Amino acid sequence: MIAAYLRYLSRAQDEHSLHSPFVFSLYTNAICSDNRRDPALTAIRRLRTSLRRSRELIQITDLGAGSKVNRAQQRTVGDVARHSQKSPRYARLLFRLIRYLNARTIVDLGTSLGLTTAHLAEAVRPAGGSVLTFEGCPQTAGRAQATFDSLGLSNVSIVVGNIDDTLAPALLELGTADLVFFDANHRYEPTVRYFETCLLHRHNETLFVFDDIHWSPEMEQAWAYIQAHPAVRVTIDLFGVGLVFFRQEQPRQDFILRFGYL
Repeated sequence: MIAAYLRYLSRAQDEHSLHSPFVFSLYTNAICSDNRRDPALTAIRRLRTSLRRSRELIQITDLGAGSKVNRAQQRTVGDVARHSQKSPRYARLLFRLIRYLNARTIVDLGTSLGLTTAHLAEAVRPAGGSVLTFEGCPQTAGRAQATFDSLGLSNVSIVVGNIDDTLAPALLELGTADLVFFDANHRYEPTVRYFETCLLHRHNETLFVFDDIHWSPEMEQAWAYIQAHPAVRVTIDLFGVGLVFFRQEQPRQDFILRFGYL
């Protein structure tokens, strides 16, 4: 990923290059704002620290591309918390995006221990929103439920099982989604297939967020496919994640933007 990151750095721009009012406002008010000390996230931050120290063993059923750090079938909770969770920086970004866009119905593909999902659930809680999250590993899903219970997050529903089988029927029952976070299977074919499935449940203001778009050549190929899709209007490459908008009033544009604090 070093070469991919160097390419990103050489092309990434900041707010001074933005002529789109929508993207400029999104970038300055949501992407680059700083909520590290938001009181709403204090309990999640403390729980993350606790889980990183945990020596509890869980059996991993990995239906995706797997971890680049530890592919063992039995891992400690601490190891998963350190290496298989989205970093706090990106979890806080998702929190800010939800609040900025007033999203209420969230779909999360890939629960893991539930720390990132907790950010999603906390973001929509004041508005009475909910999160539908998908996890393929039963023991990991059980640990995630313990996370939600300890944080008092009753607005999260976990769908356990292979997402290949569970996604379409669950979305059919849900209806439309305001934001979808794709973090389930870092390979080309499943990523594209999940994208196509979720497309049927978008509306004009829906945001799709794709995790690790530069994680591998396959993921970069999937990102290129998504950018070129006729339904897509605006994409934003932040290296660690890619944002996809379908706003029909927007001109067709792709952005590569620096992700940092102003």
